Amino acid sequence: MNMRFLKLKSFLLILFMFVGLTTLSGCGDSNDDSHSAVDLRIIHTNDHHSYLDSSSYDLSINEVTTRVEMGGFSRLSTVIQEERDENSIVVNSGELNGTLYFSLFKGEPDFKIFNELELDGYTLGNHEFDEGDARLAELIEMANFPILSSNMTPEEASPLYAVKDDIKPYVIKEIDGEKIGIIGILKVEKTKNSSLVSDDVTFTEEITAANQAVAELEAQGVNKIVLVSHVGYYNDIVFAENVPGLDIIVGGDTHSLIGDESELEEIGLTRVYADDQTGPFAGYTHEGIADLDTIGSYPTLVYGPEGEPVYVVTAWSYARAVGLLDVSFTAEGVVESINGNIVIPVSDTFLQQDESNTYVEVSDTVKEEVLQAIDASPILRVADVNPTIESILEPYREEMEATQNEVVGTVAETMSNTRIPTAFAAGETPSGSYAGQVVADAFKRTNVAIDVAIQNAGGVRASLLEGDITLAQLIEVLPFSNTVVMIDMKGSDIVKVLNEGAYYSLNSGSTGAFPYSSGLRYDVNLSGSEFEVITNVEIQDRETGLWSDIEADTVYTVATNSFTAQGKDNYLTFAEVRDADPTVYEDTYILYYVPLLEYFASLTDNILPALDLSEYCLKSVTE
Repeated sequence: MNMRFLKLKSFLLILFMFVGLTTLSGCGDSNDDSHSAVDLRIIHTNDHHSYLDSSSYDLSINEVTTRVEMGGFSRLSTVIQEERDENSIVVNSGELNGTLYFSLFKGEPDFKIFNELELDGYTLGNHEFDEGDARLAELIEMANFPILSSNMTPEEASPLYAVKDDIKPYVIKEIDGEKIGIIGILKVEKTKNSSLVSDDVTFTEEITAANQAVAELEAQGVNKIVLVSHVGYYNDIVFAENVPGLDIIVGGDTHSLIGDESELEEIGLTRVYADDQTGPFAGYTHEGIADLDTIGSYPTLVYGPEGEPVYVVTAWSYARAVGLLDVSFTAEGVVESINGNIVIPVSDTFLQQDESNTYVEVSDTVKEEVLQAIDASPILRVADVNPTIESILEPYREEMEATQNEVVGTVAETMSNTRIPTAFAAGETPSGSYAGQVVADAFKRTNVAIDVAIQNAGGVRASLLEGDITLAQLIEVLPFSNTVVMIDMKGSDIVKVLNEGAYYSLNSGSTGAFPYSSGLRYDVNLSGSEFEVITNVEIQDRETGLWSDIEADTVYTVATNSFTAQGKDNYLTFAEVRDADPTVYEDTYILYYVPLLEYFASLTDNILPALDLSEYCLKSVTE
């Protein structure tokens, strides 16, 4: 029970004693006998982005770099089965899309796995909408677990309307006769601007939705409340500080790795929580959050608006870990004790470098030492694969592997994917997303009529690594089902849309909006005002290759992806130009990884050379 109920109870006791009453009959859920203390185990995952299989990862074990097979839902499910009991809830904070599994199968294997896990709650994230309302509706129809979202409502025109009754603001689960409320909330601005959700879905501001859901739960006699959110670690702290009645917040979105610093460092990991924070809710701030005494801890203790303790947890990303949180509630709904950490499941095969720096399987003696170290770690755990999960994944793996192993080219030098560039002077080696530049170059070659191409950094999901590259790797670089779009627009609008994306990326927390281009180059001021981040824009003549200042009133043909073409990631001018005259807009219906594949095919010996810095879109960057 939260502090408001405690205050009400004290007032009623005094009042009844004053009029000679000796009991509190008729006080509903404030009655001493209406609630009991209860122990609860919360088992949680988040931000798996369709990384369904385990992956190689280098950890430090006994101070030696050791390569392990980490995570994947087959091993995560083993841990979940081992830890689950009648006092447990298993929840997921959302987020699909990111691997070839999603590119090919659009979330189907993900939801089959979650069905097998029998989740107690799954909160929708922004990437659940990446294939649009219709595909999400199909996935929801597949689910035999509660889909949670208290702040999105599909209207009748949306395909999601047909499954609206399957999207719950919250669910109530009984543990030892006690009601546990489980609420779901997503980040509104990020979902609207960074996914393909339609305009036929209505969103409610996050704090308002949380307060409403808590009030409804309390009215039903629930005083132990868990919020499963997809808003980001800092915004979870904003929830804790501003919404009375919350007890535990299980979060996602920002891929934050939190826990005991020494325990993480012991295995070669460090806390990750300050970077990539999505922007605060409208009207709220992140000011002071980084200075909290408990920031980065698992759980993170925050004091609510009435002084009550609220605890925030999250469990990294990419199916690498599962969070285990043990909570003891008093009858009044106050957290009396709490303890937990993330658990990272690994296989029992370990590789270390030999004299030639080649990773080889360790000897039996070293393996025993490694196993002892893992056994002593509160974070690592050897876990077998789950045969049932394996049987779900196997047919998808077979189909995927038949496609993904085809080598389509070679990358001469790694093209990194750093979304936001750092400062460099003209003539110096530039920073930023070389991979974003390559993708834009490929777009520009889609059609001879295209003058320039613009690609948002967040649409590029991986670096182009030196060496042979396969079709699967190309699709992982460009995993979304976007198409290449052509728009005729004036030079002044091109400069405006570049600034819209750049300014948004620097000031909203959505770093993926930063623009990279082909056939354009410009100076960047990271501290610039709304339309002064990108200046001195030049354009390259398609015929001569010469560069000149872009002409404000000249109409150029721009290639971009269908996501930004809709005005997403704050590329608003794209949508405005299309709305003003639909005839200037053409969807090629070419999946946006196809131009990259064709680009490799067009290169001499299919080799992507090192970046031509004279044609890189960033001329200089200042802070």
